[in-house]
Order: sequence, then C-alpha cells, then structure tokens
Amino acid sequence: MNRSVLFIGLGGFIGSVSRYWVQQYFLRFVPVGFPLGTFLVNIVGCLLIGLFLGFFERHTEVSLSWRLFLTTGFCGGFTTFSTFAYESVTLARTSELVLLAMYAAGSLLVGMLAAFLGFWAARFI
Repeated sequence: MNRSVLFIGLGGFIGSVSRYWVQQYFLRFVPVGFPLGTFLVNIVGCLLIGLFLGFFERHTEVSLSWRLFLTTGFCGGFTTFSTFAYESVTLARTSELVLLAMYAAGSLLVGMLAAFLGFWAARFI
C-alpha cells in the first residue's frame, strides 16, 4: 500500500477521534444552543493548517508523507465542514436565524483569520 495513503489514514483517524472528544466535552460541560464544539474545532483546525503550511514553506525538508499526515489527514479529519452544514440546517429549521448567522459568519471569518494567523506565526517556528 502507498505510504502516503497510510499517513493520511492515520492522521484522519487521530483527527476524527480528537474532534469527537472535543465535541463531547463541550456538549457535556458547556451545554448551549450554539454548536460551540464544532465551531472551536473548525477554528483550531484552520489555525493548525495555517501553521503547518507556513512551517512547511520554511522547512522544505519535511517529507510529503508527514505533510499529508498533518494537513490532509489530521486537519481533514479534525475539522468538519459536513457537521457545520448539518448544524446550520438544524439552526435554520428551528428558526434560530441569529445563531445561524453568527455561526456561519463566525466560522468563515474567524476561520480565515485563524488560518492567516497560523501562517504568520509559522515564521517564528
């Protein structure tokens, strides 16, 4: 089997399980109507992918397998656009339009800001 596929799969497994743990924590200990766990996972994932991409730009010696493990695998498994879409539809169906607007705009804007911040911060690693 292709080594890169194994690295992506392992990273995806770790990222998905990590996402589940974060979401369960927030569902259990911070019970609010706003999907805070998914929101935070996506923001942290955006920050991480920015950090990784900025780091790889400066450290070209990092292998393709490790790049794929961290970006496509871990970040791809950790962040969850499909869950974001599902929760957005749920907020719309329950007429929580203000929460929907905050969630959608916040995810997009704060996520992009986090990715840029991560890319910038990688210069110092």
